[in-house]
Formats: sequence, C-alpha cells, structure tokens
Amino acid sequence: MRSYKDLEIYQLALTLCLEVHEMSLKLPAYELYEQGSQIRRSSKSIKDNIAEGYGRRRYKHDFIKYLVYAQGSLLECISQLDTIERIHKVKEIPLLKENYEILGAKIYSFMRYVELHWNG
Repeated sequence: MRSYKDLEIYQLALTLCLEVHEMSLKLPAYELYEQGSQIRRSSKSIKDNIAEGYGRRRYKHDFIKYLVYAQGSLLECISQLDTIERIHKVKEIPLLKENYEILGAKIYSFMRYVELHWNG
C-alpha cells in the first residue's frame, strides 16, 4: 500500500459517500440543511477517518483509533438512513444500508488485521 487510496475500505467509503450525497440532494428543500447535511457529514467522515488513520499508521493505536471513529461514523450514517427511510421513503436507502453494512464488516476485519499484524 502506497496510499490510503489503495485501501478497499477507503474506496468503498468514497463510493458510498458520493451515492449518499446524490441521494441527499433529492430530499425535500426543508431537509437539505437538516437531515441532508447531517447524513452528508457522517458519510464523508467515514472516508476521512480512514484516510487520517492511515496517515498515522506508524502508530498502531492511532490507526486503530481512527478506524474506530470511521466505524462510529458509519453507524451514525446508517441511523440517519433509517430516519430518512421512515420519513421520506427514499427508494435508494435499502441498498445503501446494505452496502454500509458490508463496509462496516470490512472496516471491522481490517481493524482486526491492524490489531494483530500491523508493525507500523
């Protein structure tokens, strides 16, 4: 790995972030700066925490800490998706939630790899 951009979890987080951004712009105007803004921030935070953790990869505990932050932002994003789904019945949400669950499992697996095998 030469860059955080080489990480599968980063690539998937970026793809999902862009999909969430597009979806959020379809929300009613009154939600663009409420629920829409919140879900955009949480989805972007996932990829940003992965990138920041990678930047601190020399320090194993810092790397893990930022992967935990990414996992927390992912759960927040799923929670936001649940809310939007119940309020606005957006058709893209079930697939987004499914893909975020997959990303969450991948982040967890990568975190375990770092915990057990990372030498910084």
